[in-house]
Amino acid sequence: MPVVRGWSRPRGGSRKSITAPRPLKGAALDRRFKDPSLRRSLALFRAFLHEQDDPESCYSLLARDAVDQVEAYDGSVAGRVVVDVGGGSGYFTEEFRRRGAQAFLFEPDLRELGEKPPEAAVVADGYLLPLQDGVADVAFSSNVLEHVADPQTFLSELARVTRPGGLIYVSFTNWLSPWGGHEWAPWHYFGAERARARYRRRTGRAAKHTLGENLFAVHIGTTLRQVRARDDVEIVSARSRYWPFLAETVVKAPGIREFATWNLLLILRRCPP
Repeated sequence: MPVVRGWSRPRGGSRKSITAPRPLKGAALDRRFKDPSLRRSLALFRAFLHEQDDPESCYSLLARDAVDQVEAYDGSVAGRVVVDVGGGSGYFTEEFRRRGAQAFLFEPDLRELGEKPPEAAVVADGYLLPLQDGVADVAFSSNVLEHVADPQTFLSELARVTRPGGLIYVSFTNWLSPWGGHEWAPWHYFGAERARARYRRRTGRAAKHTLGENLFAVHIGTTLRQVRARDDVEIVSARSRYWPFLAETVVKAPGIREFATWNLLLILRRCPP
């Protein structure tokens, strides 16, 4: 299935295999952190600092944390059908499966799937999923929306494949977040082209992301207004995904939220047709 321009996986290097991930360091392996909490936020932040040199630890921890969030809003995923859209080489899919879900990965980029993607992974476009209406109990998309040229069409497709009453989990890094420029953040505040040029000078290689091609300036206020205007979903929660306290409160403060939220998490419920 062809890949639509502007729809690509978020930052992070491709990985060869997820069948034998390296263990996490310390107590983060088995502990479920209170969400939100300072301890959880620090653990995730430390993992992000080692995303490039230890992606297994980073993404394994992030996957466990994300599935914890899904279960906090919707109960155990055991026995449920989960659609992971844009999940790269499959850390989230594997974590859902470890907890008993029937999870399926849909990823448009063969390079991101790696050499040994999860079983039954599908190369498919997030704008046009090869699924019937209402087949999923949970539609899951982590850090993809800022890489989509048409977020509303992408959200419509997530809603279409989710059954009435099902859960939709969508998170994204908004443009004015300190991480909005991805690998060339926080210099994106001074302009995207300047930030990309600085990245090349400092690393000797071209940046993975280009504004307007595979990274887009998505804003929290605009996104919330668009989602609230939809009649196919209702918002269960709009919160900062990583903020250590007042995770929902910070999103309610216009202006401030564009900088302080860092990463917006939308928990949506599919409305009956």
